[in-house]
Amino acid sequence: MTDSFDHRVDLDRFDSRRSTVYGNRGMVATSQPLAAQAGLTILREGGNAFDAAVATAAALNVVEPTSTGLGGDVFALYRTADGEVGGMRSCGPAPRGATIEAVRTALETTDDPGRYYPRSRGYAVDANAHPDELEMPFLGPHAVTVPGTARGWETTIREFGRLSLSRVLEPAIHYATEGFPVSPVIAHHWTGAAELFTNENARRAYLVDGRAPKPGQTVTLSELGRSLRMVANQGADVVYEGEIAAAIVEEVQSAGGFMRHDDLAEFEPEFVDPVSTTYNGAEVYELPPNNQGLIALEALNIAEEIGAGEHDYDSPERVHAFAEATKLAFVDGHHYITDPEYESAPPLGSKTYARERARAIGDEPIVNPVVGVPNSNAEDADTVLLTVGDDDGNLVSYINSRFAGFGSGLVAGDTGIALQNRGASFSLDPDHPNSLEPGKRPFHTLVPAVAKLDTDDWLAFGTMGGYMQPQGHVQVLSNLIDYGMDLQAALDAPRWRYRENGSLAVEERLPNAAKLARMGHEVTVSPPVLFGGAQLVRRRHGTLSGASEPRKDGVASGY
Repeated sequence: MTDSFDHRVDLDRFDSRRSTVYGNRGMVATSQPLAAQAGLTILREGGNAFDAAVATAAALNVVEPTSTGLGGDVFALYRTADGEVGGMRSCGPAPRGATIEAVRTALETTDDPGRYYPRSRGYAVDANAHPDELEMPFLGPHAVTVPGTARGWETTIREFGRLSLSRVLEPAIHYATEGFPVSPVIAHHWTGAAELFTNENARRAYLVDGRAPKPGQTVTLSELGRSLRMVANQGADVVYEGEIAAAIVEEVQSAGGFMRHDDLAEFEPEFVDPVSTTYNGAEVYELPPNNQGLIALEALNIAEEIGAGEHDYDSPERVHAFAEATKLAFVDGHHYITDPEYESAPPLGSKTYARERARAIGDEPIVNPVVGVPNSNAEDADTVLLTVGDDDGNLVSYINSRFAGFGSGLVAGDTGIALQNRGASFSLDPDHPNSLEPGKRPFHTLVPAVAKLDTDDWLAFGTMGGYMQPQGHVQVLSNLIDYGMDLQAALDAPRWRYRENGSLAVEERLPNAAKLARMGHEVTVSPPVLFGGAQLVRRRHGTLSGASEPRKDGVASGY
């Protein structure tokens, strides 16, 4: 029997005809149906939106291991039942031994530094290159930063949840140990693991007979299930001070990296005050640096200043205005945003700043702006974002990632935990704001968000996918606020994205793309998988509604 799934993931051939989902008690929107069910199970058992967020994220760790895991980081933006809007940042720093000089020396003495720079991302590294010419590795031990996920999950449950961490992790443990059928888009992304994973423990943990699983194939991740059970029974300490910590340190050090036990043991999540602005009457909340939240706010402010949302929806002028606003926000954000303990950013999210920047926008596109964090490889990173709401009024936007796919290529011993490569976002240029320093957190693409659309009308939202994330925020919010779309229509609408190379990528369905080219944009048509993965949950006058990204495998489920 021939497998009917097209492994090129030609999503344009599907017409889902989805509608917005409604419920009164609980709502979960995420990128994989089994994970959505995990969150709903916890809500039905008396958990709140925070419990369900962790349960869903943990389930995604198993059923969508191509995008997230215990070896990565987690962030949250939330609105509690009593009206508090807050944020949590649980992202680990570079190890204390990771200096620019140490990384360059390590690469210089490595037999094959090219193995840390995948050709699929355009690298062609000369093994005899001078260390000053080497970039921050994309793969391998030097790209591994301290994982924040386990502490972040535990902190979320301790501060806001009703249930125990042990109970909340049960659905994920069940999927890992009893098995789950792999969904189509995730199966496509899994195919890269066969090339990425070169050591035996990694291949044992995530490949089946040396290959990625096919759509519908049932897979068990028994080693990961054992690690999740240890976290459930012993708490996050096992990841930062116990058996799993020892496996992480051994794995990174044996590969030549700098991770030490105290790097893990010293890590703690932090609660942060969101940054915010208003956009055409709505209040929008984002995470502050080291995340891209300020980029989204600046883009919205500039778009409002130039009246981007006043153009007809199908007009090229609308896309031009929003794309130029986003382009300027990227120029600023990608230059200034890094760990705020090392560098401060100007007031990128202020109306005054946007008013000045808006003067640069005209009828023709801005040419050759400097966009992107040099050598960060963050443009098309992989992530999972989920949103949850409950009947008490809690709304949570929760985002988990290893940065790019399965991360660094390292899996810690027999834990089944793939370690992130978020450190690839650092620069080895000591003069760059995002330069590598011991104990410093890298520039982060992850931006969960919350918006107050009107009185007693709140939205938890976000869009996955590297530099697509703030661009997705702008487009989804404009669809809802400026054009009155319902939740699912706002996600189904064709998208555009400004690329690091200066082109304006569009989906084939976007109207008037040829006119954008005549306006001076370098227009390229890209497949739907490159335009992000948004999830929405709204609570309006006590009624919950949800929508899920049609470019992913997921669903919105409520009751």
